[in-house]
Amino acid sequence: MQTSIPCVLMRGGTSKGPFFLASDLPSDPAVRDRVLLAAMGSPDDRQIDGVGGADPLTSKVAIIGPPTRGDCDVDYLFAQVVVTEAVVDVSPNCGNMLAGVGGFAIEHGLIQAEEGETVVRIHMVNSGDRAIARILTPGKEVEYEGDVRIDGVPGTSAPIMIDVEDTAGSFCGALFPTDHLVDFIDGIQCTLMDNGMPVVAMRAVDLNRTGYETRDELNADTELKNRIESIRLQAGFLMNLGDVTDMVTPKMFLLAEPKAGGAICTRSFIPKVAHASVGVLAAVTIATACAIPGTTADGLAKLPDGNRKMVLLEHPTGDFAVEIELSGAPTAPTIERAALLRTARKLFEGNILIPGRVWDGKNVAPEAATR
Repeated sequence: MQTSIPCVLMRGGTSKGPFFLASDLPSDPAVRDRVLLAAMGSPDDRQIDGVGGADPLTSKVAIIGPPTRGDCDVDYLFAQVVVTEAVVDVSPNCGNMLAGVGGFAIEHGLIQAEEGETVVRIHMVNSGDRAIARILTPGKEVEYEGDVRIDGVPGTSAPIMIDVEDTAGSFCGALFPTDHLVDFIDGIQCTLMDNGMPVVAMRAVDLNRTGYETRDELNADTELKNRIESIRLQAGFLMNLGDVTDMVTPKMFLLAEPKAGGAICTRSFIPKVAHASVGVLAAVTIATACAIPGTTADGLAKLPDGNRKMVLLEHPTGDFAVEIELSGAPTAPTIERAALLRTARKLFEGNILIPGRVWDGKNVAPEAATR
């Protein structure tokens, strides 16, 4: 016998994966993780026995439930299902999958749609932070069609504007968890930051790379990946994350001067595979690094004038825009706000089937999406 679980397959930003109601999943986190591994088909490099897409960007899960914060409308727990390992990591957020949360919540009755536009206040359970998503709802129905294009996604869709709030130190306790703008790890200058996503930012040239390599070139560069993984493991302890061997954080970035009119050129790893684009909350952290003198982005980034800046991060398949607002002295600015433009689309809805030996469908979760 197989166990049938309702789900919706959605694209959120440049990521994709199943969205579940928390109440449809097991209450025991360990059993839940086994369910997610079975659903996605991990561990297997093709994920042939599940719905995963054999790539970190398409092996993601969103779990949605009623809010456990009084100032939010829904809870959103993100799970990164590792493709080739039996690992489900709920330590990071995912701002791309975040783009699908509002529409899913409206269509599942967790929040009532308003005419024209619906504001959805989202509790990001992984970090405890809040995001505000604005969903187009003409006729009180979620609109997926539109003319907005984001790099890394073919075609166009309806715009979703997302504000992220109070994300500094979400995971590491401080924007700069070591109290340094730059630390040296294995002789490489690294900026260790957390503005919604723990990030290690390095200048590509310090690793004898240009920072303009293609994703395939980076994935084939075993020597580089080994060096980056060594740095990541050490950075985990320095950033108050502990042993990150089985975690997908911190995210690792190579930085270079922009060459296509953006603010900075990026190449990122999640954490051992080169990213086709850039993660949303990691992009917020890198944009923050670009605005603060003394980080590894200093001297590479080309930023527009003014306290409100549109920071374009170049990546292997285009660019990613982060709007930031600054206050304070230019030599030590404070990030007051970060906003992102994303899109999402519902791809399939129905039931996912997993072997009954993994879970028999009993002992479902309470309504809240807890870690």
